[in-house]
Amino acid sequence: MKKHATHIPHYLSLIGIFAVGLIGFLLFSYDRTFQIAITIAIAISYVVWGLVHHHIHKDLHLSVIIEYVVVAALGLVIVFSLVFST
Repeated sequence: MKKHATHIPHYLSLIGIFAVGLIGFLLFSYDRTFQIAITIAIAISYVVWGLVHHHIHKDLHLSVIIEYVVVAALGLVIVFSLVFST
């Protein structure tokens, strides 16, 4: 359990990134261009957060980098399809 407690500050910062991004996305619902910029910023922040997190815990490998990039890209595709379909 103590091992997981060291991760809490990291995950709180990740939740903060997503929360601020979601609030910005909702507040600027009238501006699709800015929503796209917010979405890209969230995706980049997610990848950077993952790289820093794994670097700190000394388990950063190419497969981890690829996983974060692929998940971020999938998120971008989903959000872009929702934003541009309406």
